[in-house]
Amino acid sequence: MRIFANVRVRRAGARRTALAVALLMVAALFVAPGAPASAAPGRAPFDAAPPGDDFYTPPSPLPAGAPGDVIRARPSKAGPPTARSLANAWEVMFLSTTADGKPNAVTGTVLVPKGVDPAKAPIVAFAPGTSGPAFRCAPSKMIDSGSFYEQAMLNELLKRKWAVAVPDYEGYHKDPTTSYMTGKALGHAVLDAVRAAQRLPEAGLSKDAKVLFHGYSQGGGAVMWAAQQQPEYAPELKLIGVSGGGVPGDIVAVALNLDGSPMFGFMLYALIGLKNAYPELPFDELLTDKGRTLVQNMPQNDCTLELITNYQKLTVDDIFTSSPLGDPSWSGRAVENRLGSTAIKVPVFQYHSKADEIVAFSQASRLHDKYCALGVQETWKTYDDLSHITLVYRGNESALAFLQDRLDGKPATSNC
Repeated sequence: MRIFANVRVRRAGARRTALAVALLMVAALFVAPGAPASAAPGRAPFDAAPPGDDFYTPPSPLPAGAPGDVIRARPSKAGPPTARSLANAWEVMFLSTTADGKPNAVTGTVLVPKGVDPAKAPIVAFAPGTSGPAFRCAPSKMIDSGSFYEQAMLNELLKRKWAVAVPDYEGYHKDPTTSYMTGKALGHAVLDAVRAAQRLPEAGLSKDAKVLFHGYSQGGGAVMWAAQQQPEYAPELKLIGVSGGGVPGDIVAVALNLDGSPMFGFMLYALIGLKNAYPELPFDELLTDKGRTLVQNMPQNDCTLELITNYQKLTVDDIFTSSPLGDPSWSGRAVENRLGSTAIKVPVFQYHSKADEIVAFSQASRLHDKYCALGVQETWKTYDDLSHITLVYRGNESALAFLQDRLDGKPATSNC
């Protein structure tokens, strides 16, 4: 963050006063009330964080600590100029947990609205939708550069004076290994992003803040996983409501619907993501020559647009000599990452379009039925003719209303 000043002071006493005030202003920007001037205990100051893209490379070995502890942080932009007028932002790296329970490091963005007491602000975990496997696609990089495609929703959250924690999810660094669509890892990243926001002294947020989750598509799956995991994994969080749209609750059902379709790139990326999460799964030995080339290129080059344009109407048979999903080890991991086996303890808003061309409506409807059978207090809303991509934006109004009602203490109405 830069401060520009062009002050001419004639008198020496006034000049000294102005200099003292400027120094105090700089110090205030980087130190939250009550925080030590250097940094949080156990965390290096901003100027010690690796510069540029090296910021995203996890230290090896990882530092000792608990999930959600901040490893490093630096000021960033909240998005384009409108967003920058709404909030201060920091890129963070924090400790989290892989799908199989091992410690890892995840990056993300913490945003705090301007003009409010951050200690009184609620915190929304905003789980991004599909960004793509390449390092350049990391949501925090997209936010900082002003190219985050869900910026409109992010701005709406900030306009309501809510703090926001946006996880990048696992694996965004120079040699990306993202665990796309692996629900257990996604949920941990969402929960630990909130913890990191609360533990970042510069943000000034309260550990007792009310917490909400929102996400669409991959983000919808991520927040449902986080909500299922929260009572055991992060019981200290004061979670009061969850909003998720276009939810991919069953990775196999979603994948089978995409085989040979114009949206095949999402299926291939999901298989790569599951392989990254569970390296023991057979994969490389199953690839065709064409598949090997595509699998090598995708993590280096592709964001969401390329997933849509570069893989249209390919099939599993084009990529693999035999389908990974037919292997018992693959199907077992897929079942582990299927939503709906655990009740969510807070009110849920789930929404989906019947015309969804990427995330099959039928599996989302089954997830709704499972949650109802488990006693989840869920509001289920369907749309008749909207595409998956259109509903990214058209669903925001209903989601925001649901989240606002939870903060206002209004009773949730289930339509199970």
